[in-house]
Amino acid sequence: MIEIRRVLLSAFVLAMATTSALHPHRMLAAEVHADGSTVSYAEEKPLHPYDLSDTLMSVEVYGKRPLATRQSLKGVELQSLSTTSVADALKYFAGVQIKDYGGLGGLKTVNVRSLGAQHVGIYIDGIRVTNAQNGTVDLGKFSLTTMETVELYNANKLDNCQSASEYSSGATVYLRTRRPASDSLSLQLRTASFGTYMAKGNLQFKKNGWSGFADAEWLTTRGDYPFRYISEYEDTVGRRANSDIDYYRLEGALFREGFASHIYYYNSERGCPGGIVRRLSDKYVNVGREWDSDFFIQSSYEWHIGSHRFKLNGKYANEYLRYCTDYPENQNTARVNNHYRQQDLYGAACYSWMPWHWLSLNASYDMRWSKLQADLKYFETVHRTDQKAVAALQMNWRGVQAAASLLYQHYHDYTNVKVGAAEPLDRFTPALSLGYTLGGVTLRAWYKKIFRVPTLNDLYYTQVGNRNLKPEYTKQWNLGAEYHYDTKQWSLALQADGYVNKIENRIVCLPMKGTYTWTMMNYGYTLCRGLNATGNVRYTPGVWSFSLLTSLTWQRDLDRTDPDASTYDKPICYSPTLSYGITGIASWKRLSLTLSNLYVGERMWSYADPEDILEPYRNIDLKVTYYYKVRARTDVGLSLEINDLLDEQYEHIPRYPMPGRNYRLTLSLAF
Repeated sequence: MIEIRRVLLSAFVLAMATTSALHPHRMLAAEVHADGSTVSYAEEKPLHPYDLSDTLMSVEVYGKRPLATRQSLKGVELQSLSTTSVADALKYFAGVQIKDYGGLGGLKTVNVRSLGAQHVGIYIDGIRVTNAQNGTVDLGKFSLTTMETVELYNANKLDNCQSASEYSSGATVYLRTRRPASDSLSLQLRTASFGTYMAKGNLQFKKNGWSGFADAEWLTTRGDYPFRYISEYEDTVGRRANSDIDYYRLEGALFREGFASHIYYYNSERGCPGGIVRRLSDKYVNVGREWDSDFFIQSSYEWHIGSHRFKLNGKYANEYLRYCTDYPENQNTARVNNHYRQQDLYGAACYSWMPWHWLSLNASYDMRWSKLQADLKYFETVHRTDQKAVAALQMNWRGVQAAASLLYQHYHDYTNVKVGAAEPLDRFTPALSLGYTLGGVTLRAWYKKIFRVPTLNDLYYTQVGNRNLKPEYTKQWNLGAEYHYDTKQWSLALQADGYVNKIENRIVCLPMKGTYTWTMMNYGYTLCRGLNATGNVRYTPGVWSFSLLTSLTWQRDLDRTDPDASTYDKPICYSPTLSYGITGIASWKRLSLTLSNLYVGERMWSYADPEDILEPYRNIDLKVTYYYKVRARTDVGLSLEINDLLDEQYEHIPRYPMPGRNYRLTLSLAF
């Protein structure tokens, strides 16, 4: 009876995944906790040579299909894609726009459904990665080496016991680290185009109920890729300059039952290449350098007492940034040499009570203290306290699912500048979700109102900050459906969502006196209507495995600020109408082949001229992986990646050309 239950639950867990390409050797099992939650385990032989040892990995789901719109990559399919960072993985999801400011070391941010990067929350093991200075997270700093799953939720994840911060974003990205099941050591060496060299090491252990890992990575690259920039008035050929990067990353984690901890350190120096300049691309390099030193340590502990569930979160983060353009080569660029130090202290207490198996009542309180120091002229140290509290309920009764929450947020800034700090801000915001499941079909609808508070840069940055800014409000409506079908050899998962987003009081930087004085302003009202759809088909005949992953985004993100303005009802800059992705994965025994095609349509980048259009592009990547056993407990793997196979030198930002065709060759050893 237990085995039958495990098989049934395994099939259900498979149906939960919106994007899944499981290896034929993978075996799933599941356990049901007293609170109704389900934990699934997957034992597999991974295709990716960096993770060759047989490991037992866990993925949490909570006994029902999510009311929120969810997309997921995990385990084998995550390693099969041509990805090196979290930003690379997210580009395979529907509704996601990646901004990459050129160069191999360029800043990478994510925008979901045109909400803006500040409305996207990034979470590692349920604790948010924050940046009070500018509100954005550089996803290029986070490696996929230690990650088991990458998930994207629109609206809320709706766990039975989660922090108030998890209710405060328009969209959330969850990164779950791998829980080791045995002792292992993995090494990886890589060489790639443009003078790129990388080395990684990963040590995992499990003993006496404790498990954990230590992970290290080092990379260096010249980043001097060739480019050709063509427009109506120019045809410029050159080689990217000042696009080098050197970094190293150290990570560690420790787990035991409900306890999880994570420590992270990242140190880098990189060039900031700037936009290319006509006819001067090889001489004028717009020299800027950036130094980063990021550290955080976090822990969480969760326990159950009967129908009651408790969780405590804690985190300390310390980030250092130096930005310098004070070089003799710079003739037309302001020369600065600024240093920033940001500290962040966070704690949360979460509680959930399930009086019946179909009802959950939840309450959480978060407290965050942030401090920003900078050596800018006329800038004083700023402190911010951020408090959040939420009350929520969730119901799952006879196929009917419902969830409602009310979130309270309070922000208070402290500074010694003469003009004083911005006024304290506190608001209540609601969210409501409804769904119904019958067989393999789930229908859902949700509404969420949220806001983002102005960042410390928005409010206090010298000569630009505006202490009178209002919060930026976002209202989201969503109607969606998903369908799942599973047999022994076939698996099908489809979902589609139509949505409407309204954003009021957008925070933008506008010129006030000519083009020399700029300031942050509340400007505008935007309306976005769109459709996201994903589909996955998996077929596993014997030792073969075939998977097809697809995603589609159609949206119209329009300016509705002023009916008399020339920009009224025009698309918001950098927002494409159509984008889609098609990825095929084929594997046979220890050999796998992955081919992906990502397409992004044309998008405006300036209202000044209707001809200011970024051309559409398609990015085709190819990856081949093979691994074999040298002896009983030693594996060797080799993978070859060809990125941008057709050599389309596209742009995410004008005059920041991407590298074009490039290669990566990776050798892996696992003991």
